[in-house]
Amino acid sequence: MSLLLLIVSALHILILILLFVATLDKSWWTLPGKESLNLWYDCTWTNNTKTWACSSVSENGWLKAVQVLMVLSLILCCLSFILFMFQLYTMRRGGLFYATGLCQLCTSVAVFTGALIYAIHAEEILAKHPRGGSFGYCFALAWVAFPLALISGIVYIHLRKRE
Repeated sequence: MSLLLLIVSALHILILILLFVATLDKSWWTLPGKESLNLWYDCTWTNNTKTWACSSVSENGWLKAVQVLMVLSLILCCLSFILFMFQLYTMRRGGLFYATGLCQLCTSVAVFTGALIYAIHAEEILAKHPRGGSFGYCFALAWVAFPLALISGIVYIHLRKRE
């Protein structure tokens, strides 16, 4: 049982790390010149001054929705980990981790929705940038975090507290 708890906790921490990097790091979209854009700031390299020019992201409603959903997924994932620890030490024997599993399933839905919105509306979100480019590694990390959070939520729902 302790090995299972260790594996579930390690998976949850891995999901948290993936979500933090995907939400806060700078590579949701990679421009043709090896520059990358994130959810919060548009930073591009200007060759004539040899400096980075950063500005706030556009006021695009779709991008705001992605920002909200990714932050919500982080909050839900943190909350589910806190709930798991609380339930682990206070729940009676034989109890199920329903609250933790439900929070983790909501995390996976939030990540899925945010990444899907970004994928579908990338042209609108990146309208003021040059054409071309591709999705960055943070976008891929969000897609990796989605099935892991879904699996984690399902495992929590079926996990019973034993002695």
